[in-house]
Amino acid sequence: MLILCFLCIYVVKKRKRTMILNKLKQLSILIAALAGLTVKAQETSQRTSKPNFVFIMPDQWRGQALGFLGIEPVMTPHLDALAKESHVFTQAIANYPVCSPSRAMMMTGQLPLENGVWSNVNSATAPYGIELAPDKICWSNLLKEAGYTNAWIGKWHLDSPHEPYVPTYNNKGKVAWNEWTPPDRRPGFDFWYAYGTYDRHLRPMYWDTHAKRDEFKYVDQWGPEHEVDKALEFIEQLDGKTPFSVTLSINPPHSVYSHVPDKYLAMYKDLPVAELAKQPGIPAADTEMGKLYRNTIQQYYAAITGVDEQIGRLVKGLEDKGLMENTVLIFLSDHGNCLGRNGEHAKNNHFEESLRIPAMIYWKNRIKPNMDNKSLFSLLDLYPTILGLLGVEDKQSVPGTDFTDLLVHGKPVNVKHQFFMGRINPRNTSGGFRGIRTATYKLAYVKNRPVDKSQVYLYNVANDPYDQQNIADTHPEVVKELTKELKVWLKKANDPFLSDI
Repeated sequence: MLILCFLCIYVVKKRKRTMILNKLKQLSILIAALAGLTVKAQETSQRTSKPNFVFIMPDQWRGQALGFLGIEPVMTPHLDALAKESHVFTQAIANYPVCSPSRAMMMTGQLPLENGVWSNVNSATAPYGIELAPDKICWSNLLKEAGYTNAWIGKWHLDSPHEPYVPTYNNKGKVAWNEWTPPDRRPGFDFWYAYGTYDRHLRPMYWDTHAKRDEFKYVDQWGPEHEVDKALEFIEQLDGKTPFSVTLSINPPHSVYSHVPDKYLAMYKDLPVAELAKQPGIPAADTEMGKLYRNTIQQYYAAITGVDEQIGRLVKGLEDKGLMENTVLIFLSDHGNCLGRNGEHAKNNHFEESLRIPAMIYWKNRIKPNMDNKSLFSLLDLYPTILGLLGVEDKQSVPGTDFTDLLVHGKPVNVKHQFFMGRINPRNTSGGFRGIRTATYKLAYVKNRPVDKSQVYLYNVANDPYDQQNIADTHPEVVKELTKELKVWLKKANDPFLSDI
């Protein structure tokens, strides 16, 4: 009888224990489910909340001059680190490799003959109306409509100088370059700390948001460092609820090349320039362009390394505030720089050092890191891609391509050609050069002054990245095929160059 009682007690306890265990199991499943729902809710919130945008755009930085590419001996440790977390377009180009036209294309997504900026903005081109009209729709206008607070810091170069000219050094010669941008010509920008164009990098000048035309100021600090300071100040005073964009339009490594702090120059003092000058396309040491290259390459690299350090400061500032979690960071340049290569001073030509630009886009957990050696991204694609990442409907038809599907979903984007143009005389829009670039070939029609007839250049950019061999005569079938594609672009742009090819 006693044994039977113990057995009954044991069975009852076991049942209770089993019931308790089952309850605990059910509770753990419920907790896990709730946790899962919380994570999904957080992910949904992250997906639906508007990302911040940070654009970093140094001037005249050629696409080959990045340390992680291993093409040139330049030090860019901060960009090297960022590249590991970004989608990097190694074949990106500027569609018109000179300052003002590139900037207008990036802002509007339109080709130069449509947006009205088909040459650099200065007093010589002012009679032809070359400047960005205030009625042009820019991506910054659309961000503003979407509730963003927008900041522009640095070089603008899209407003034409007018008399009486602002009394800066670059307005005192035959051609005036620099001009104030009045508030009604700042497309969607709330914070403004900028100048037209001004190349004294060690003592730059600026107009701030509320300054009048005669109220500019000089700053005794290297431009890139000062501009990152201003960007961090702007971000610091935000309320943390309103989405924002910051554009850092940095002038170096644009000339004047010697205007760079000594600490960066010291990093290249032992660079073997003579060995470096053995690369293809660098003129002999006793030529004008050969001297230019040898006298400035260390300074050019030093400026790049200095800007890279400031980019590192900006990224750290964003990280410290927890903003890198939902910030789209875009790094690119408005054009490249030959620096004497192939007999060209700087840009505004059809050579790879002029056309090719750095381009990388970062968005944590949304854009998968990728060293993309195939996609044919160009500056015309920036406008539609910004709107695609934001999920904003475009208000106009633009010729570029939205790369959002590739960046976010990994889906290939069908772009087979990059259109490029340049060196247009404001008096004659049918002059200059026009071309098409693919993953393998580059075709360019060039009108060299004063000759009006187009010369034809074809390069195999895959095998000849320094443009050393014009193969147009030996590959007529390629010239014919690419000319057909070029005509499609020219017709779409209503470009008078069409009648000459």
